Amino acid sequence: MALRDRTTPPSELGTLERGTRQRAQLRVRLMDIGWTALCTVLALWAVWSALGVANGTTDWAYCAVACVLLAVTLSLRVATVRRRTRV
Repeated sequence: MALRDRTTPPSELGTLERGTRQRAQLRVRLMDIGWTALCTVLALWAVWSALGVANGTTDWAYCAVACVLLAVTLSLRVATVRRRTRV
């Protein structure tokens, strides 16, 4: 049996060359990961500063900024997903 016969068959992902379907899917997946990471960080920041406000510290400004940024980010994320499904 030759060494060539033992190799695994190519995966269904194919190459990531320009113009391939996998390359377009990779771009969308990376954008999804980025949006998710940003929303997670902003949500954690909002919760952390809200707990600071509840404990009596003066973190209300940080809490307000975090909530506004989270709302903007989530609305942009929803708009991006809707636009992608229409296309």
